[in-house]
Amino acid sequence: MGALLLLLAAGLEIGVAMGLVAAAGLVFAVDKPLVQMAWTAWESLNSFTLLAMPLFIFMGAVFSGSGAVNLLFSALEKWLGWLPGGLASVVIAANGVFGAISGSSVAAAATFSMIAYPEMERRRYDANLSLGAIAVGGTLSVLVPPSLILIVYGSWENVSVARLFAAAMIPGVVLMLLLMLTVVVMVKLKPELAPRSAGATWGERVGAIRDMLPWLVVILIVMGSIFGGLMTPTEASALGAVMSLCIAAYYGTLSYRMVRDSMLSAVKVTAMIAFIIFAARLLSFVFQDLGATAKISGVVLNLDLGKYGTMLCIVILYLVLGMFFDSMAMMLLTLSFVMPVIAKLGYDPIWWGVTFVLLAEIGLVTPPFGLNLFTIHGVLPKYSVMTIARASLPFLAVMILMVWILIFFPDLAMWLPRRLY
Repeated sequence: MGALLLLLAAGLEIGVAMGLVAAAGLVFAVDKPLVQMAWTAWESLNSFTLLAMPLFIFMGAVFSGSGAVNLLFSALEKWLGWLPGGLASVVIAANGVFGAISGSSVAAAATFSMIAYPEMERRRYDANLSLGAIAVGGTLSVLVPPSLILIVYGSWENVSVARLFAAAMIPGVVLMLLLMLTVVVMVKLKPELAPRSAGATWGERVGAIRDMLPWLVVILIVMGSIFGGLMTPTEASALGAVMSLCIAAYYGTLSYRMVRDSMLSAVKVTAMIAFIIFAARLLSFVFQDLGATAKISGVVLNLDLGKYGTMLCIVILYLVLGMFFDSMAMMLLTLSFVMPVIAKLGYDPIWWGVTFVLLAEIGLVTPPFGLNLFTIHGVLPKYSVMTIARASLPFLAVMILMVWILIFFPDLAMWLPRRLY
């Protein structure tokens, strides 16, 4: 662990650092042949479930390049613009819908920094409200299915990705509504944060439904085919990828360059995640062979803190790790230690997958290494990372509250998968 932290402090990528430490541990700590690396790579990545990952990334990239996101934002403004702080609520709602297509928080943060922020600035919205809504709204893309983290978690823990998607639906909607309510309360308490909106006529709202139809159709068909048992998530992702191409053609934006760029995006992100999965699996193998996994889990359980005391320690652990680690790496690095504790406390692995994603979302907007903070800073360089982080604080409190709602009321996540399956 010391070597891993040293390599990370030296600036190595998380996957490379884990791979080097695991390889050294394989040879010098557990005395296994290096061919174990090949076996681990094959075992961890030869997965039909993981095939959904590049297809969903491709689908989101095509949608982003098709111009449909701008229409979605405008359509939702017609319906939600009358709320106090209307555009900030529209950003959060649009992120929820975008997440059901993309599954990438970084893509969402970049997209809405380019689309929403200039419009909010033009209408004289407070910069902190705008930046906070964009930063935290982007995290919904990690929770709302199809979530890349849930796909990897399902493959790693050998649990149903369809059940994970179902478990994330209600918490995702509840969190989206809580964040929108936070905007309303903030603007009610300090009206100077956002100007009043004139709203839209019912005729304009009905006309806006046409712009939302492509999103609604794809989401309903892809998610409906999964929840209805007609397709596996991998098959549904392939269908969604084809439908995204059809919608790009409908908007007249389908081109060889856009398809090539979308494919390259899917390949790059998938390769990065796949290498982290391989390195983390190899490191987990070394830990388990050393007996470290069982010992650490045993120490935590022997603290006798009770069910909620232990969960408090786990929540604090992930809040701290989220400041320094990418959410995917954080999950894969800790699962072998945390899962035995979660099982011993009597929690369902499906429930924990959703709860972890919520904790990972918080890490995306906490300094010093919150990915969404850096993404927004890259698009809007006049605002520092710390400025964006401070703007996110009121929303972060709501996200932490949502974690504890799930801990005290696990049926919020488990009700839908039980009904469907």
